[in-house]
Amino acid sequence: MSETPREPTDRPLPVSGAVPVPQVIAPNLFAVLGPEPFWKIARAFYARIDRDAFLRPMFPADLEEPIRNQAEFLIQYFGGPQDYSMRKGHPRLRMRHMPFAIDVAARNAWVACMRGALEDAQIPESHRGAMMAYFERTATFLINRD
Repeated sequence: MSETPREPTDRPLPVSGAVPVPQVIAPNLFAVLGPEPFWKIARAFYARIDRDAFLRPMFPADLEEPIRNQAEFLIQYFGGPQDYSMRKGHPRLRMRHMPFAIDVAARNAWVACMRGALEDAQIPESHRGAMMAYFERTATFLINRD
C-alpha cells in the first residue's frame, strides 16, 4: 500500500517554499551541516520509498547501496568530499536514471518523498529551501517519458 494516496497528475509540483538559490549557498551546506544530515536524508528518503507502492518497483530489493549512493552524492553536491565520484565516476544523473520510466507523476512522487525525508531527517528549515530547489530542478531534468 502507498504511504499516502496521491492523485495522478500531468504537471510538476509547484516549487512551493523554494526560493532561487545563489550558487554560493548550495556548495556551503556541507560546511554548515557536516556529513551526518545527508546520511539521515538518504535513510529517511529510502524508508519512504520502501513504503511507497508507486515508486518502490523502480528500486532494487536491497536499498543499502542506493542509500550509500544518495548520501555520498548529496555530500559531494553540497560541498563535501568527492567520495561518490571517486567510487562511481561522474554522477551522470540523466544517464543513470534513463532505464527507469520517469514521467511527471513519478517525478512528483519522488519530490514528495524527498520533501518528507528532509522533514524526517530534521533538516533545519533554513536549509530546506536550497535543497528543495535543487531536488525539484533535478527531478524535472530527469523526466524521460510523457
